[in-house]
Amino acid sequence: MEYNTSEGKQYVVFRLSMEVFGLEINRVKEIIIYQEYTNIPGAGELVEGVINLRGHVIPIFNLRKKFGFPQKDRTGNTRIVVVEANNNTVGLVVDSVSEVLAIPGSLIEEPSAMLSSGLDANFITGIAKIDKRLVIVLDLEKVVSIDID
Repeated sequence: MEYNTSEGKQYVVFRLSMEVFGLEINRVKEIIIYQEYTNIPGAGELVEGVINLRGHVIPIFNLRKKFGFPQKDRTGNTRIVVVEANNNTVGLVVDSVSEVLAIPGSLIEEPSAMLSSGLDANFITGIAKIDKRLVIVLDLEKVVSIDID
């Protein structure tokens, strides 16, 4: 099915556990093959460590921990989605990246109070109904924010 990009936005679609997520493409700087990171003591539970990306040190966020998903081993499909959020460049580890998808705003609904994926609704902008699948559209700033208690 073709969607008119003038009606909506384009999203990078990725998988994490059994769920499918989307991030606005204009927030994504690049997608790279997973590489080992350097641990940073005291960096916090969600920051896995840092990588050197062409001379820039970039923190790597563990979305599985953030969303409460069980941890799993990296595979050949594991990617790091490098994004710009909260005036910082960060990497998000995802299980796989599948496509760039144009989603008209009319196909995105506000998240309901009860979410089957168990995600905190604060991280979600909406849920897109594309053919027979659902794409959870994330609020990038809230996803990469670190709450200091």
